[in-house]
Amino acid sequence: MWSRVLITVILLAVASPARAVLTIEINKGIEAGIPIAVVPFQWSGEGVQPANLREVISLDLNRSGRFESLPKRDFLSRPHSLTEIRFKDWRLLKAEALVIGKLRSIGPDQFEVRFRLIDVFKQKQMVGYVWKVSRSELRSIGHKIADIIHKELTGLRGAFDTRIAYITVVKTPSQGLRYLLQIADSDGFNEKTMLDSKEPILSPSWSPDGRILAYVSFEGGRSTVWLQNIKSGKRAEIASFEGINSAPAWSPNGKQLAMTLSRDGNPEVYVMTILGKKLQRITRHTAIDTEPAWSPDGRYLVFTSDRGGKPQIYRVLASGGRPERITFQGKYNAGASYSPDGSQLVLVTNQGKGYRIAIYDFASRSIMELTRSQLDESPSFAPNGGMVLYATDSQNRGVLSAVSADGRVSNLLKFREGDVREPDWAPYNR
Repeated sequence: MWSRVLITVILLAVASPARAVLTIEINKGIEAGIPIAVVPFQWSGEGVQPANLREVISLDLNRSGRFESLPKRDFLSRPHSLTEIRFKDWRLLKAEALVIGKLRSIGPDQFEVRFRLIDVFKQKQMVGYVWKVSRSELRSIGHKIADIIHKELTGLRGAFDTRIAYITVVKTPSQGLRYLLQIADSDGFNEKTMLDSKEPILSPSWSPDGRILAYVSFEGGRSTVWLQNIKSGKRAEIASFEGINSAPAWSPNGKQLAMTLSRDGNPEVYVMTILGKKLQRITRHTAIDTEPAWSPDGRYLVFTSDRGGKPQIYRVLASGGRPERITFQGKYNAGASYSPDGSQLVLVTNQGKGYRIAIYDFASRSIMELTRSQLDESPSFAPNGGMVLYATDSQNRGVLSAVSADGRVSNLLKFREGDVREPDWAPYNR
């Protein structure tokens, strides 16, 4: 929201003292997707199967909105090899595709995963893979399988084997409010805390290679932009000028950061080189200019400005120049970022019915609302452009939700504890 842009931080008190835990709840689906049957993988090894690959794959496919994973209780058979498939069983269930696989222990903490995708109508294998992985990699393999299925059946690369970053606010009995910079898999599992602070944290932003997070921290009593390596945890200050240091955004080549600074007295958009910290001022106006975001080709920046009286989206050359206003529909448009192909923006709009996530299309110059709630913010495209992750309110708590880019299906990332805000979806590179 605009108040966040002005660094008016609202401290969100929450009831539970524990860490946030994410699960997925698919809560809307207007049209059915491709019916697909994912058979439980055959387990060969001692004890309980170390990972439920069927569950990982099915939930991924369902939350994309493009698939309908059929319930296993309806299965008439459970094949694990091509010779065991009775295709009439699956035609009766109206399944268009079938997923079969095997999971086998091959040594201490080592496993072999076999997967096949079958075309039910053509009665032939579409694709098959074999992996040898450790226990910690099994869920990632499930996401990879879902990505492969998504690509084979829709032509669009999946975005399940990716990560998200977000801010969680928790209340502890001994330390009061804690602000956590966290990352997790796209489905919320494998959560990792990158920073635990008594002071607010804002605006996490992934580098193009997925190795570094830029963010704003108020530790020390002032806003500072930091860079932190995901693998090592090492971090460094990148901007700590007098006044506001906020809204970092990586250039597509990873060599520059756009950000909002008030070092010259007014919040303006600047671009800084990562190496050498060479600073260039991009906007010059008495209004507030903030929330910059790069076009995929690196030529343009879009940003939010109230220079016309109310927050709207403007575009300017990344090298500087005269900004042009992009949005005119509605009394509020802010927090824009580009789709991966550069044809659209995702943003927060208010058309008189609350703050909602919407798509701005450059070709038609129109805005299409994707959500129907009242307090949505911080939208972020999936790296394939098929989904949008955003923050919203549910039962008086901050949560994350995702909606398909056409608005047909949405799903809520439910949290047992904590207020969760400021999401950013990572690029494909891990």
